[in-house]
Amino acid sequence: MAASGAGDPLDAKPGEAPFAQLIDPTREKLTPEQLHSMQRAQLAQWQKVLPRRRTQNIVTGLGIGALVLALYGYTFYSIAQERFLDELEDEAKPARARALARASGC
Repeated sequence: MAASGAGDPLDAKPGEAPFAQLIDPTREKLTPEQLHSMQRAQLAQWQKVLPRRRTQNIVTGLGIGALVLALYGYTFYSIAQERFLDELEDEAKPARARALARASGC
């Protein structure tokens, strides 16, 4: 059996390429060339993933912004409706008073 970190996965099948294993540079003794190679690979990976992540962040930000604007818009609309209903209520009070006066006067 291969030791952990030796480069050969324990469950590798004959004829298949081994998968990359996670290496902890603080635990394993690596040469400066290996560290530099790891840093270059990490930088290349970040450069490859960065445009997609940036696009996802922009889309997420626009979605959250649209949600916030929709909530504010709905709130303003609701307040405007409440004022409209209050005006109707103010107009209905004299009509109710007249109706009560007619009902009690009969």
